[in-house]
Amino acid sequence: MAEGHASHRLVNIISQSAETADGQPLSISRAPADDLAPWIARIHATKALVEGNQTIMCGMFSDTAVLRILLDGDWHAETRDGPFFNRRKPIFFGPHSKRMPGSVRGNFATVAVSLMPGACHALSGPDVPGVIDRLVTFDDLGGDSDALMALFPEDASQTEWMDALENYMRALITERGLTEPDPVTQRFDAIAFANPNIKVKDFAKDNGIELKQLERIIKRDFGLPPKQVLRRARALDMAAHLKGVADASEAEELALRYFDQSHLNRDFVDLFGMTPTQFVRTPQPLMTLTLEHRQARRLEVLKRVEPDSIMPWQALPDTVSRTEN
Repeated sequence: MAEGHASHRLVNIISQSAETADGQPLSISRAPADDLAPWIARIHATKALVEGNQTIMCGMFSDTAVLRILLDGDWHAETRDGPFFNRRKPIFFGPHSKRMPGSVRGNFATVAVSLMPGACHALSGPDVPGVIDRLVTFDDLGGDSDALMALFPEDASQTEWMDALENYMRALITERGLTEPDPVTQRFDAIAFANPNIKVKDFAKDNGIELKQLERIIKRDFGLPPKQVLRRARALDMAAHLKGVADASEAEELALRYFDQSHLNRDFVDLFGMTPTQFVRTPQPLMTLTLEHRQARRLEVLKRVEPDSIMPWQALPDTVSRTEN
């Protein structure tokens, strides 16, 4: 392995947010303000120091579109379009159909907003099927990167970064007309958290919608067919458990979603590029961050925790307050 790189070993990362029990960095994360909840799934910020300016080889796997502001670090990702390199720039990440390999060199900091499924369509944003496994610069979406980056001074706190991004999104959503995502999409999002083993035809019947119409709506708003959305949800829940960013009391329930070990292995190899055992043994701080954000929202949607409460896996909890808007 070349000097200055790390893949299967975890370099010394000093998180300025929080950590898991095994020392992997967590972000500061919170639910959006009530008036933004139909469009925004989560707001999160991360700031970490990496010993020796080393490169962390990792990956990300998100089930939502994310507007991520890269504030520090040299970032790389292997996207559907090929290699992507950037630093200090706002980037729109499409949802992932599988793990996206990536890396960051040196200290890193980001602030990001995860969008609700259907928010892009409701707000006349990017076509979600067209951005699956892709990264798009903010300028290419018609935005002004310089103006957006100016909202995040380096000496501001992570909470101040989150407040600035939330206020920016509030203005953008108001400008776009406050149209909310399709109710069918909202209900499918909830069932993917609660019971990703549900049969798609049963969901359609329960919601009084034709199967073909359901498939069109879900493909439009999630970027993938319904069965793939549910398969991804099941795998992400198990991955979060394996990485220690899930409610440990759910371990047996999550395991029973798979028919047997070969079923679990097959899904992990297809979606993460490795077996569950390899996944556990491979340090993946960036992956852990994305899994953590999703699990926090999932537990809140399922009403297993109060909004913005301390999550079961947080070893070093932070109390995060929203400033007055």
